[in-house]
Amino acid sequence: MAISLRQLEIFEKVAQCEHVTQASTQLFLTQSAVSMAIAELERVAGAPLFERRGKRLLLNDRGRKILPEAEEVIRRTRAIEQFLEDSAGEPRGVLNVGASTTIGNYILPELIAEFSGNYPDAKVLLTIGNAHQIEHALERGELDLGLIEGIPHSGVLDSTPWKKDELVVVVGKGHPWACEGAASVEMLGNAPWIMRETGSGTREVFEGAMAGKGISFSISLELGHTEAIKKAIEAGLGVGCLSRIAVNRELEHGWLVEIACPLDLKRTLSLQTRQSGYKTRLLCAFWSLLNRHKDI
Repeated sequence: MAISLRQLEIFEKVAQCEHVTQASTQLFLTQSAVSMAIAELERVAGAPLFERRGKRLLLNDRGRKILPEAEEVIRRTRAIEQFLEDSAGEPRGVLNVGASTTIGNYILPELIAEFSGNYPDAKVLLTIGNAHQIEHALERGELDLGLIEGIPHSGVLDSTPWKKDELVVVVGKGHPWACEGAASVEMLGNAPWIMRETGSGTREVFEGAMAGKGISFSISLELGHTEAIKKAIEAGLGVGCLSRIAVNRELEHGWLVEIACPLDLKRTLSLQTRQSGYKTRLLCAFWSLLNRHKDI
């Protein structure tokens, strides 16, 4: 069974006018074209949808049953057409953005608020995960745009450097390292580390920096959220390595103490899109906003 949208539009108009001639005039079609469309629709339906009374066509019980459904299909189709027409102008619709933890929690909320203020008909849905999770979701088409920390790993995504970031080693204010504010290679190797899970961009950069200095280390506690890690460090459960962006407030208030060390902990935050992905007006508008806040 194959019913076209045009047949439904003609069916709706004939049902309203109860007359082929009036319907054809309003649809800018010939009477024969309207009659043929109704005949074909009834053939597909397997039975008449109208009762013929002279030149009038009145819906029978089957016709009355499907009319609301036909009207809903037409309404939804026109809404889609209107959206596509409107979206060629002012950005509107829903944009699915994914970000790794530091970006999603500490950078994007303010930018999303700015974007929403500029484009009230546009909505950004933010998904937060680790860098690997965001890359995989973008590859599967679940996201329109990804923002990750650290080294991009996907071979099918385009990555654009966006911001510079730096990790810092931190301890609680009561930790023995807090007084000196510095740690040697030996101290770093013997410390009980509190880290993010495997797949986190923060952890990957930290592991690479430690390996670059030939330092073996042990993880005493693995937590999946930056806020939980900060609280554990404050409580004196171990040493952490987090983005300066994420711990800026705690450093300012003295709840955490930055520890100088010989590690290279600089990294790049990147924007990611699918290589073959068409950039809609909505995506381009958000991309433009992100680029205005670019610092690399």
